[in-house]
Amino acid sequence: MRVCRPSRIMLGSITLGCMCTILLFLREAFLTTDWFDEGGGRRRGLTHMDALQSEITRSIRNRTLHTLCHVDRKKDMSSLRERERTTLYRQVIVDDERQFLFCFVPKVACSNWKRVIKIMQGRMDPLGKMDHHSGINLLQHDEDILAQLKIKHYYKFMFVRHPLERLLSAYRNKFGENIGDYRRRYGIKIIKAYRPKAKARQAILEGDLSITFEEFVRFLIDSDSARMDVHWKPMHLLCQPCAVKYDFVGSFEQLREDAEFVLDRIRGNTSVSFPIRQTYYKPTTPETLITELSHVRPVFLQKLIDKYILDFALFGYSAPRIKV
Repeated sequence: MRVCRPSRIMLGSITLGCMCTILLFLREAFLTTDWFDEGGGRRRGLTHMDALQSEITRSIRNRTLHTLCHVDRKKDMSSLRERERTTLYRQVIVDDERQFLFCFVPKVACSNWKRVIKIMQGRMDPLGKMDHHSGINLLQHDEDILAQLKIKHYYKFMFVRHPLERLLSAYRNKFGENIGDYRRRYGIKIIKAYRPKAKARQAILEGDLSITFEEFVRFLIDSDSARMDVHWKPMHLLCQPCAVKYDFVGSFEQLREDAEFVLDRIRGNTSVSFPIRQTYYKPTTPETLITELSHVRPVFLQKLIDKYILDFALFGYSAPRIKV
């Protein structure tokens, strides 16, 4: 049994300390169920104890985030570089009527959240087809001074997910299903970089641009995080949780409970509710993650965890246990 953990160098760079260790331990103790309900959460038949567990989990995540951000150099918007601010503004959906901001992270139920917000704003029929490119007001459309005022005064929320589950979901969606023709956009580059020349040449000649999960992992390791595609860019680089003081950070792991918690705050006089997961959808689960990671050599898994170490630490996630 091997436990892949962040390297000491990486841990030292972000000053985790004993407080973070205790918080992560407590979080793992409370998150003991791993089965999904039809709405995206990992619990069914909520009881009083479930509600208490959800509240404790939220509290631990928020305290972890607050503790680590206290030692981070990016403590407010003025500390962000122009590129970082531009990335942030592209991810934040604005609702001026209800005065809230939502920073969406791809592969963390962002499509459903966009649907909910558009229905709430009267920009989409509840039974209509989702259009990701219209009817959405982003913070990047505002002047910088106005954008910062909204960040200061509006209710702000974001949702996170276990970093490795999110990456596997992106891999399955973009390369397995080839959504957005990602195989053509990235496949040749990845195949040339991580396969012997003869095998790479044969795959390209045959038009087989599918890649393995380990090849995808190696591609991520060698990529510049700041220039990554948004579907696998680290969550903290998308939403800057230390510079932006979010009122609520929910999780994919308890999506139903956390979504209703937020909707109680922002829905106003609308009756909108979070969508129920369709039966045809096959989610990435902890079990599928463990299966896929078992095919990735430990040296690359360790480097991948180091690459996303701030997502693990800031949002209170621990590295998985892998049998090798």
